[in-house]
Amino acid sequence: MANNRIYEDLFPIIRRAKWILFLVKVLFIFLILSFWKIQILDHDKYWQKSEANRRREIALPSQRGLILDRNGRILANNRGSFNVSIIRENCNDFEKSCRRIARLLKMEEAVLKERINKYESLPLFKPIVVKEDLSLEEVIQVEARKLEFPELILQTEPKRFYPFGTLAAHVIGYIQELSLQDIKNGLFEEKRLGNLVGRSGVEREYESVLTGRDGQSVETVDSLGRGMGEVSRREPEKGKDLTLTLDFALQKKAEELLEGKEGVVIVLDPRTGEILALASYPTFDPNKFINRFTSEEWIGIVNSPAFPLENRAIRGLYSPGSVFKLTMALGALDLGLISDRTSFFCNGTIRIYGQEFSCWQESGHGSMSLYNGIRNSCNIYFYQLGKMMDIENIFLYAEMLGFGKKTGVDIAGEKEGLVPNPAWKEKVKNEPWQPGETISVSIGQGPLLVTPIQVAAHTALVANRGRRINLHLVKLSSRENKEGVSQFQNSESDRVKIDPSNFEKVIQGMWEGVNREGTGRAAKVDGFDVCGKTGSTQIMSKEKLEEIKQMGKEVKTHSWFTGFAPKDIPEVVVTVLVEYGGMGGATAAPLARQLFDLYRENNDRQKSTR
Repeated sequence: MANNRIYEDLFPIIRRAKWILFLVKVLFIFLILSFWKIQILDHDKYWQKSEANRRREIALPSQRGLILDRNGRILANNRGSFNVSIIRENCNDFEKSCRRIARLLKMEEAVLKERINKYESLPLFKPIVVKEDLSLEEVIQVEARKLEFPELILQTEPKRFYPFGTLAAHVIGYIQELSLQDIKNGLFEEKRLGNLVGRSGVEREYESVLTGRDGQSVETVDSLGRGMGEVSRREPEKGKDLTLTLDFALQKKAEELLEGKEGVVIVLDPRTGEILALASYPTFDPNKFINRFTSEEWIGIVNSPAFPLENRAIRGLYSPGSVFKLTMALGALDLGLISDRTSFFCNGTIRIYGQEFSCWQESGHGSMSLYNGIRNSCNIYFYQLGKMMDIENIFLYAEMLGFGKKTGVDIAGEKEGLVPNPAWKEKVKNEPWQPGETISVSIGQGPLLVTPIQVAAHTALVANRGRRINLHLVKLSSRENKEGVSQFQNSESDRVKIDPSNFEKVIQGMWEGVNREGTGRAAKVDGFDVCGKTGSTQIMSKEKLEEIKQMGKEVKTHSWFTGFAPKDIPEVVVTVLVEYGGMGGATAAPLARQLFDLYRENNDRQKSTR
């Protein structure tokens, strides 16, 4: 009986022992698999972590290429700068570190945390810039207390610098910090969070040329994060330089002429398409964008009522006013509707399609031929052309002569403008085209919209007697660095299908407009044969205009002048737009004269030194 009881007592123990053995086997297998995962599958991950404990990788930023004017003057340079960065892995107490660092660097703690949290996705051992462009005093303070702040390191960086501040800001553009969203969208390959990249102008368009290749330094560090010696180093490679087509003297003069106004000045060479000056005002200082700033600061700039970041030359949309009369004249001549001897009588008003239209000169101009019509910018003459051509032909010649499409200038953001026709109105407004609208378009009013760069390109086309050119801001050799081929070679076959003799007739009218007491006489430069056309664009309805006048308020139109010189062998095109400047002959033309004068003076000086 005793033996039976002993046997019965051991049976549950054996059963439990089997379960325990099974669990031990499972745990053992789990441990084996865990070790296999850590040592085999995750080998690289933990090896990098272990290396990070004793090694630190530091990016060595490359220098951006210089940006120079056509004569070699540096418009965008680089200078040395000290940044201080935090390595979060070396923070024993992150909150305490932030408080101490904020006091040391004289920063608001909230701003400091905002900058750090912006890069929270980076590994803890990666440095994050918390303050840049330190003064010598700040550098000494950080270096002297590096034992107290093992989480801080000093780094040198080449900093972009624009020595002439606002000069050519819309052409050069600005650089700004790369955001996490940019990286997610894949906008900039081979860039890391925190890099500065071109955001506008040639800084953006030629980012791939200007940017270099960052280097890297790998150093050994101790348990406190202190550098113990460099293990390896790859030197950074500088970006390629860009030479612009801009002429410093003309650009500076153009911006001086626009100071205190809102408007655009464009000066270009009609032979090559090189833009010698492109000024848009109000402007901005690109140096302000180099340092990292808060979202509130950025919103303040973007929402400024002056819109300083807007490049009016390529993005501003305006009615061309009487400048468009050149297109009307070329179209009517090419269609055979008129000759240079065709005349219309102007008594100040005319009734067309049951609607009364006025000339800008209330007393009228009398009998007007083509040359007189252009010289005096007679509205009645061009109303008649509008009636004869109809809107479809106006649309055809406007597009043929460069309106309603981008010029292709080599900076981003250019707008197409608008040349209206019945199909456009039906699609956009679901309304039929009215005949009276054709009459408004014939003098550059109504829904017709152009950019100043289009007007300049159109003027160059007229100056070249129908030969097209490709406008560009970067010299050919620099462009080849980006694309490998030239896009600026023009052939004589690249012409609009209009008889060159018709261009000669329009050019004669433009010459008389400047040199025979026409509306552009304020642009006259003795001995330089300037040819030009003024324009004044109505910016509100006639009824609203009368209403404001009755209130005793002054109403000013936008002021245009566009022209070229000399007449027979054109060397330079000048286009000026002054918003709310009044009559083109009174405001824009005198500004253009100063630019023609400066160009000739500089050109004569260069010839005399050869």
